[in-house]
Amino acid sequence: MLEKVVFLDRDGVINRNSSYYVKHWAEFEFLPGSKAAIKSLTVNGYTIFIITNQSIINRKMVPREILGDIHMRMKVDVEAAGGKISDIFFCPHTPAENCDCRKPRPGLIYQAQKAHGVDLSTATMVGDNAKDIECARNSGCGSAILVRTGCGIEAEKTLRDHKQYPDYVARDLNAAARWIIDTHNRNDPAQ
Repeated sequence: MLEKVVFLDRDGVINRNSSYYVKHWAEFEFLPGSKAAIKSLTVNGYTIFIITNQSIINRKMVPREILGDIHMRMKVDVEAAGGKISDIFFCPHTPAENCDCRKPRPGLIYQAQKAHGVDLSTATMVGDNAKDIECARNSGCGSAILVRTGCGIEAEKTLRDHKQYPDYVARDLNAAARWIIDTHNRNDPAQ
């Protein structure tokens, strides 16, 4: 079973969030430090999966092929920087479709667990939205980190108002990666 797993939301965590959605590669902009953070996690032995709601598919804003192209280019750029994204799981549905895979429901994480044998009790979910933190809790992830990039500042208030708390609130993905690595090293007697 995979024990050192990090689930990352995409928009607002790895790349800049857009209220108009990221509809093609020219609109995809890595957040400062996000590639370095993924490299750091990769070098430290973590397996990284992307878990992302992408309703642009069923909203008919872009075809699956375009989303696939965005994801392929993102993976190539991350690999060129020394990191590795092992797999990407996305929900194509709109909120009205009431599916099991749209965050905060745990379906995408369960798909990753089934496909790759993930030990969820040791996995970490990193997101910028209250839905990401709820998804981590709903799926049984060992920890949940909220980043203040993207929608993170608003999400922090929403979570606090609902008395739901992430395990850590990080400035960005780089700070989240440092916390994940440091926490694992403190808790690992072999270190």
